[in-house]
Amino acid sequence: MTTLEGAKPGPTAMVSALIHGNELCGAIALDRLLSTKFSPDRGRLIVAFANVAAFSRFDAAHPYASRFIDEDMNRLWSRETLNGTRKSTELARARELRQFAESADFLLDIHSTSLPAPAMLLCGSREKGRILAAKMGYPFHVVADIGHTSGVRLRDFGAFNNGASAKSSVLVECGQHFDKNSPTVALKSIVAFLKACGMLDDTPEQFPALPRRRGQKFIEVSHAITIRSDGFAFSREFRCFETIAKAGTRFAQDGTREIVTPYDDCVLVMPARQPLRGQTAVRLGRYVAGGKD
Repeated sequence: MTTLEGAKPGPTAMVSALIHGNELCGAIALDRLLSTKFSPDRGRLIVAFANVAAFSRFDAAHPYASRFIDEDMNRLWSRETLNGTRKSTELARARELRQFAESADFLLDIHSTSLPAPAMLLCGSREKGRILAAKMGYPFHVVADIGHTSGVRLRDFGAFNNGASAKSSVLVECGQHFDKNSPTVALKSIVAFLKACGMLDDTPEQFPALPRRRGQKFIEVSHAITIRSDGFAFSREFRCFETIAKAGTRFAQDGTREIVTPYDDCVLVMPARQPLRGQTAVRLGRYVAGGKD
């Protein structure tokens, strides 16, 4: 944990990386940021390397084995779980990070994907998340969803998911885990985030420039397909953001249950690399008008 103070007063923002120990791009980006002696123009920036214990076990020969030690750290962020008596490596670390997350007005949680996918922001289901994503303007794909049935993400923790609170958060997926461009996407996302929060006026010269702003593509998720059996399989290999034209098209089988598209022009968001019982296999959504910056 590191805190960087701006020269002028302003909001408190938190940028977190390594919620999953094998998602390296955010840690690389934050290391680059810290190596430049960066500080925001305004406010206070909390830099968090979250699941360092899992990261310390990273082995390039087995790159998916260090996602976590005991359990997925991005499913632990309900107050009931944090206040409970259950113990695990990830839960202990989440309890340490909790006070910092609660102190933040804005949060950017940096991730990457198991399969190749375009960079995207996950802004949650509240309008304030869409507004923050639109203010950032980068990356260009924005997904509005409610998360997972298996647990609460850091992005959805506490006031961040409360429509009555001004606190806002986004999660950024920077592309596939080991894409050499993913750390650059992460660093650009940090710059876009701090600008959107009013904490940074200009891109520091040692950082990569943000691309010229263009219209973002907003996808509103209507269904998260949770796997019920050990016999789940997609009908074929699907790409992230692949669109299925017709409602009622079968695209997966979950035991005896056929999974079909609920409407025309259904967008598949982040199909799972290894679908497991109780986990999210894929999100289903459609393109909608975006938030207003």
